[in-house]
Amino acid sequence: MLKKTLLLAALLLLAVFANAHEYKAGSLLVDHPWSMQLPPNAPSVAAYFTIDNQGASADRLLSVDTPIAGQAQLHQHVQVDGLMKMRQVPSVEVPAGGQVSFSPMGYHVMLLDIKDRSQLVEGQRFALTLHFEKAGALPVQVVVQKQAPEHSH
Repeated sequence: MLKKTLLLAALLLLAVFANAHEYKAGSLLVDHPWSMQLPPNAPSVAAYFTIDNQGASADRLLSVDTPIAGQAQLHQHVQVDGLMKMRQVPSVEVPAGGQVSFSPMGYHVMLLDIKDRSQLVEGQRFALTLHFEKAGALPVQVVVQKQAPEHSH
């Protein structure tokens, strides 16, 4: 009985660590990187996360890269003439003591020229590296989900 209890406790602990989705670089904390499962024949997919700047000075996300795509671009949805349009942006400022959310219909990372579709199915993870002006490179693991998390809308 004690062995079963210890085994169960160990498995629960692993589950907690497997779901821990926070990455830190300097004063920046990146929380829960995620992406939707790639629909059949879709040429691109987006990645989302939250950046929390716990420091006293602003930083800037300059670029992103991943081995599963030929290109990873910073994008933002903007309203133009009453229509939502997606535009590439050169960088994203993360204000001191502030937070920037990469979410559907807001900032997001567009992954283009997908090289490895096998990693874009529910339950898989893929590597993404965020390049900040001050904090430097921050490698994260993006979890692929079938649906957007409730907090992402």
